Amino acid sequence: MKKIASIFKNKEIMTRIMFTIMVLLVIRIGAAITVPGVKLGENLGEAMNSASAVALMDMLGGGALESFSIFALGVSPYITAQIIIQLLSKDVLPALTELSKQGQYGRKKTEMATRYLTLMLGAVQAYGIIKTMENSEYVILPENANFWTYAYIVTIMLAGAMTVMWLGDQITEKGLGNGISMVIFAGIVRGLPNKIKVAFTSWVGTGEVYKEPPLVIKGWILFLLYIIAFVLILAFVVFIELAKRKIPVQHTGKSGGQTAAMSRASFLPIKVNSAGVIPVIFASSIMMTPTVIASFITSDTPEWLKIFSYTEMYDMGGWKMPWGLIIYIALIMLFSFFYATLQIDPEQLAENFRKNGSYIPGVRPGNETERYVKKVVNRVTCIGALALTFIAALPVVLSLSGLFGNNSSLAIGGTGLIIAVGVSLELRDQVNGLLAGKTFDEVQATAGRD
Repeated sequence: MKKIASIFKNKEIMTRIMFTIMVLLVIRIGAAITVPGVKLGENLGEAMNSASAVALMDMLGGGALESFSIFALGVSPYITAQIIIQLLSKDVLPALTELSKQGQYGRKKTEMATRYLTLMLGAVQAYGIIKTMENSEYVILPENANFWTYAYIVTIMLAGAMTVMWLGDQITEKGLGNGISMVIFAGIVRGLPNKIKVAFTSWVGTGEVYKEPPLVIKGWILFLLYIIAFVLILAFVVFIELAKRKIPVQHTGKSGGQTAAMSRASFLPIKVNSAGVIPVIFASSIMMTPTVIASFITSDTPEWLKIFSYTEMYDMGGWKMPWGLIIYIALIMLFSFFYATLQIDPEQLAENFRKNGSYIPGVRPGNETERYVKKVVNRVTCIGALALTFIAALPVVLSLSGLFGNNSSLAIGGTGLIIAVGVSLELRDQVNGLLAGKTFDEVQATAGRD
C-alpha cells in the first residue's frame, strides 16, 4: 500500500501513466475501425478464439485483426524487422555490424534500416493476411476486387502499422514501459476478463437457464479448478522469467583483491529464458510462411499445407498425428538455443574477462572459461527451452485433447501469457527506478538544506 501511495504522489509517474492510457485508448479506437470496403465473415470470431495462427497474428497485432481494422498489422512487421536486423548485425552483414559499434549514430542508422525493412515486410504480410483470410472466408472483399483493390487495402494497413509504430515510440519516450510491448500487452490483457466470463458461463451458467443443484456445484468446482490452474501457470511463467543462474566472478585490481562480501556480491547472471518469446515468434512465422507463399500463387489452399497447422491432426502416410504441433515444438527448441547463443557469446565473454582482469573461481582464464560458460549456457537454455515450449504448446495441446470441447478459447497458457508477464515485470522495474530516483532527489535536497 505504501508503494501505491508513493506512485500516486509522484507527479512524473502519474503523468506517464495517463499519457500511456491515452495513447492505448487511441490505438483501441483505431482497432475498432474496419478497413473500408471489407466485410467480416461469420466465422472470424471463432478463429480468433482458437489456438490458430490467425489468433497469434491477432495477438501480435494488439487485438486489431479481430475486426480486420486499419491497425490490423499492429507491430508485427516492426518486430520481425527488428529481429532480422539484430541477427544480421551479428557478423553476418559487415556494414550492420560496424554500425552496431558506432554508438548513438549507429543506432539511428540501424533504426532507419529497421523502418525501411518494416515497410517491405508489412506490404508482404498485409497481402498474405488478406489472401489467407479471404480464402478462409474470414473476410469478404467486393465482388469486383482487382489489383487496385488489394493495393488500396495494403496501403491502408501499412499506414495503420506505421501509425501504431509511431504511437509505440511515443509511449517509450513519454509513457511507461516499452511502447511496442505495451501495444501487444494491451491487446492481450483486454481479452482476459472475457475469457473468465466465458469460463464462468460455460460451467456455472448465468442464472437464466435452470440447472439442478448437483450440476451447479460441479460447475463451481470446475470453475474454481480452472482459476487455480490459471494462477499456477501464471506463477510458473513468473518463476521462469525471473529464474537465473548466477556464475560467481572475482576481479583482480591494483588495490589487490576484494573482500569476501564483495566476492559474494559479484556474479554473472544468465537468465533461464534468455531468448524471451523470440523463439515462439520465429517458429510461428515459419509455420505461417508456406501458407502466405501459397496465397500468392493460388486462391485455393493446397491440402498438404495442413501439415503446418498445429491445431489439426494430419494424416501423413497412415500416421494421423499433430505433425504441425511437432514441427512447432521442434522449431521453438531450435530457435531457443540459436537465439541464446546470439545473446550470450562465451568466446567474447571470456575475452572481456581477460581484458578486465576478471575470472571465475576454480576456472582458468581463456579457453577453459569459454568452455565452462558455454556448458552452463547450454544447460540453462535447455531448461528454459523446455519451459518455453511447454507454455507455448499448452493451449494447442489442450485444444487438441478436447478438454474444453468446442470452446478452445478457454485453453490457458500460450505466448500471450509470457509476453504479459514479461511486460508487467518491466513496468515494475521502471516504476521502482522512478521511485528510487525521486527518493534520491529528496535526500539530496534535504542534505543541501542542512
